[in-house]
Amino acid sequence: MKKRETAILLLSCEDVKGIVAEISHFISTYDGNILYSNQHQDVHTNTFFMRIEWDLAKFQIPIDKIRSAFEPIATKFKMNWQIHFSTEKAKIAIFVSKLDHCLLELLWRHKEGEIDAEIVQIVSNHEDSRPMAEFFGVPFTVIKKSQANKQEAEAREFEVLENCGADLIVLARYMQILSPEFVKKYRNQIINIHHSFLPAFVGAKPYHQAFEKGVKLIGTTSHYVTEDLDQGPIIAQDVVNITHKDSIEDLVLKGKNLEKIVLSKAVQLHLEHKLHVHKNKTIVFE
Repeated sequence: MKKRETAILLLSCEDVKGIVAEISHFISTYDGNILYSNQHQDVHTNTFFMRIEWDLAKFQIPIDKIRSAFEPIATKFKMNWQIHFSTEKAKIAIFVSKLDHCLLELLWRHKEGEIDAEIVQIVSNHEDSRPMAEFFGVPFTVIKKSQANKQEAEAREFEVLENCGADLIVLARYMQILSPEFVKKYRNQIINIHHSFLPAFVGAKPYHQAFEKGVKLIGTTSHYVTEDLDQGPIIAQDVVNITHKDSIEDLVLKGKNLEKIVLSKAVQLHLEHKLHVHKNKTIVFE
């Protein structure tokens, strides 16, 4: 079945009267059919957020002219905005180290059609995941990275990413810290999975930290990467119950199961353009 062709508008601006009416009028005037519309008002900052998606089957403005046609409305309300089209398929590069459970989940979901994108490259600082990449038919590149060669390694990573045209980078338990220059180059295009319910237990070995504290819940967090380590806008989180009977190994196993699900959900939300980043938060239109 042919995929429906739609346009998706994401925006934020000062919360004033007439925004919804103006956008709806724009879509209906050119014979667009609104399929989904979600909005949120932040009363503390007087900010309006919206995601609206409409069918382009009978829309009178050609795709390549829709953004320019909407520009006057965006300017009028001083919007922070973007328009995406369902026909545009994202290209994903996955970065991984030795732990491959999140990588496998993403590859499997992609194979099953749950992730509507192209996985164009896997980058790793170890050889371990090469057989998996070959099995799924995804190019695999090893770039060794250490503190001594970090700048050189990132230059090579930039080259690989540019060659494959990646516009989303997923850190599937990639155990290397990206430089501020790397993060700046791909702002809000890098999704990480952290094996902790942030902002608790930041840093290394969070499950060991949780075990020592005797917590009754552990969690995991997927977020956009920023220059501040583990402090980027949170996309998705989940938790699982634990008891005093659980060993550290039990916590790690339960955590790994969560990591796969939460990272996949975050990637899905990004691909469906259901995320709007505002300052250090995400507005999630589910």
